[in-house]
Amino acid sequence: MRKWLLFVVIISLVALIACSDDTATEDEVEEPEEETEETEEAEETDETSDETETEEEPQEPEFTYPLTGEEAEQEVTNRAIAVQINNHSKARPQTGLIHADMVYEFLAEGPITRLVGIFHSTIPEMVGPVRSARYYYMDTAKAHDAIYVYHGAANFIEEDLRNGYVDNLNGMYYDNDQFLFKRESFRQAPHNSYTFLENVYDMASRNNIETEREYESYGFYNESELGSISGDTANRVNVRYFSEEQVTYEYDENEGAYTRYSDGQMSRDLNTEEPIQVENILIFETGHQVIDDVGRREVDLTSGGNGYLIQQGVVKEVEWRNVDGLMKPFTDGTEAKLVPGQTWINVIPGSPGLTESVTIEE
Repeated sequence: MRKWLLFVVIISLVALIACSDDTATEDEVEEPEEETEETEEAEETDETSDETETEEEPQEPEFTYPLTGEEAEQEVTNRAIAVQINNHSKARPQTGLIHADMVYEFLAEGPITRLVGIFHSTIPEMVGPVRSARYYYMDTAKAHDAIYVYHGAANFIEEDLRNGYVDNLNGMYYDNDQFLFKRESFRQAPHNSYTFLENVYDMASRNNIETEREYESYGFYNESELGSISGDTANRVNVRYFSEEQVTYEYDENEGAYTRYSDGQMSRDLNTEEPIQVENILIFETGHQVIDDVGRREVDLTSGGNGYLIQQGVVKEVEWRNVDGLMKPFTDGTEAKLVPGQTWINVIPGSPGLTESVTIEE
């Protein structure tokens, strides 16, 4: 009997030990499973966070064009080309002007303006009509360290150009050679001289003019900053040089750019009929002085003065300063940023100045 009882006790103990082992095994298995789920959730959260951070930080392009701030496919090494462009009513619409990175508009003689187009990011096949040189146009080309392309000049100006005032190509020496210049039959001289811009680098090389340069870029907004541009509303801007010479810009919100009009007519390309639309408008006032009976002028490009910067449908007051020969806008002592794209610079006489020559409408 005692042996039987002892046997029962032993069996019970064995059963209790087995149950304890099973329970411990279950607990040990469950705990790691809970930890694994928490770890996976944490990893998923980290991955999601990383993806979100990546989406919020757009990558800056490796290469950009220094005068437009727009992306370039490769490092930019070609030299800029500055073309003296006719803006007489009989010379409109012009050819190739829509491809200029920057365009300067100055008064020439009397009420007529003339343009300097700075071509760099795009070199179109043909540009024109091309006109004769003036010092402040030459100075603008020189400040951009560009090859200056023009057609004719007064003797005293041509002497300086031949002595190396700025690297240049004069259409008078290639008039209608069908390689660098062409006289078009649908217009009369002096409104019919066009340059084959694609061939400028070739002709420059033949004349021992360097065709490569590295340029410091203007300051441009990046994509994330464009929404923070502030100022007074400017949907329509009118710049009056004279009563018969007026430039108007109308804001196209869908394009984020201003369409240009000259004397009420839309500025467009002669061949493609594409309108000229610019992302930045700079209007600078400065001293002008008539220096001869023909009406030629001197224009002050160095002293600085007041101006407007118009972009993204708003306007802000700026002051312009001469920086290494270039007229650049400043606000609160800091160089103002531009919107990536084309820039048009209208330089007007300090008298009557901005308040009487420029009208801005909401």
